[in-house]
Amino acid sequence: MKAKHQRLVLALVALVALIGAGLLAASALKDEAAYFYTPTDARTKGMEPGRAIRLGGMVVKDSIRRAPDGVTIRFAVTDNKATVPATFSGIAPDLFKEGTGVVAEGAFDAKGTFVATNLLAKHDERYMPPELEGMTYDDKARDDMARTMTVAK
Repeated sequence: MKAKHQRLVLALVALVALIGAGLLAASALKDEAAYFYTPTDARTKGMEPGRAIRLGGMVVKDSIRRAPDGVTIRFAVTDNKATVPATFSGIAPDLFKEGTGVVAEGAFDAKGTFVATNLLAKHDERYMPPELEGMTYDDKARDDMARTMTVAK
């Protein structure tokens, strides 16, 4: 075989290997591409029990129930189309409360309840600490403040 043909064969083999690796990676990640499933996604796709996923949505108002053990929490997650019952055993984040966003990591059990192993509470991107709530400055207030400030020598 001539050198020119050897380079061509080597290039084709490398190209086939590269395409094969890409297809393998794509097939392995196809179900993991979404950051989380909504309750509607979870219901329509029929998540099999025990398969680890992330479930995201809003915590249903008046759904949080704490078990007598003080550790287990029962709640419901909704996307306003479907609602999924969920449980979590552990210390919930401070921002976890009814009517707020949550991403729960875990799996469905055989009864269709989502058993969370980790909770990620989502907050509003316009979040402001309670002690600063209502404090906004318009241009006039900033100008007035700048005029009244003096620099100590």
